[in-house]
Amino acid sequence: MNFIDLKAQYEHLKVRIDQRIAKVLEHGQYIMGPEVQELEERLSDYVGAKHCISCANGTDALQLALMALGVKHDDAVIVPSFTFFASAEAVAAVGAEPVFVDIEPDTYNLSPSSLIAAIEAYRKQGRKNLKAVMSVDLFGQCANYPEIEKICAEFDLLLIEDAAQGFGGSINGNKACSFGDIATTSFFPAKPLGCYGDGGAVFTDNDEYAELLRSFRVHGKGTDKYDNIRIGMNSRLDTIQAAILLEKLAVFPQELNARQEAATWYQSNIHGNYKLPALAEGRQSSWAQYTLRVTGQVERDVCLAALKDRGIPSAVYYPVPVHSSGAFLGADVYTDLHQSEKASVSVFSVPMHPYLSEADQEKIAGALNSL
Repeated sequence: MNFIDLKAQYEHLKVRIDQRIAKVLEHGQYIMGPEVQELEERLSDYVGAKHCISCANGTDALQLALMALGVKHDDAVIVPSFTFFASAEAVAAVGAEPVFVDIEPDTYNLSPSSLIAAIEAYRKQGRKNLKAVMSVDLFGQCANYPEIEKICAEFDLLLIEDAAQGFGGSINGNKACSFGDIATTSFFPAKPLGCYGDGGAVFTDNDEYAELLRSFRVHGKGTDKYDNIRIGMNSRLDTIQAAILLEKLAVFPQELNARQEAATWYQSNIHGNYKLPALAEGRQSSWAQYTLRVTGQVERDVCLAALKDRGIPSAVYYPVPVHSSGAFLGADVYTDLHQSEKASVSVFSVPMHPYLSEADQEKIAGALNSL
């Protein structure tokens, strides 16, 4: 059993993917070839954003977004503490300060009340360099953007949607990567829409941001790559990865349906000492992970060991909240982060992908329900 079965997906799409790759090998435009522009256009149409700018990976996408928004040294950006390290890392990489906020206990996404508390506590100290909020769509579900956007407008803050895990999710029909001033995603192989290497993208409706992003991703280029008008990055999506993503995007809606069916089955058939994932009203999740929480009647380590003994893979996202990681130990904290700390010691994820068989799901549920 695989935690994410990329091999099964490839077998399903083998002919189409192989043909796409062969076409790239024939024309030989391996960097920024025609498939890259085609992918950007199709991603833009799918999300409903005016611009899609692809890049080398999801972490670069975050840094590019921060650069386009003008976040710089001595600015501060709010990020949730219960997320992958890259969210805060990108903030630090541009010389800014990550300001950590807590999560909602049901969705694991950024808490609007914690966001307000952190903003007010930060500004109460007389600090005026708070520039933006980076909200993360964790485990496939969009954060509470109706509330977060209101808060950002009230406090005059820019908003970045980190949809590395959220691509394919939606709020009342509005798709992930369509919220905020700029949104980003990742095409890491394990993501809902993943390539066979690294890749990422940035989305925006703002023409000025889009122009900056296209420049920043190619060494700050102007009219051509030797006309360098600003300090940028080397962050281009290679053409073979774009070709693979085009074929995966073509079947992505069907794969989302399969993920939803798997999640619905889990919700109805896992019982006992676990808190199951909860969707907020109006949300559709892309189910990047199916994440449960132990409730105290069974220890997480015991649960993970029992799954392993039965040949069932599992994962913990994330065992350490970012504010407790070595890189950020000692960072100033402006709001209570106990929900992030609680989640880090109690959550775990079980296999979730579009090619998950009912037999495997029955084995997983049976193992969990026996504890």
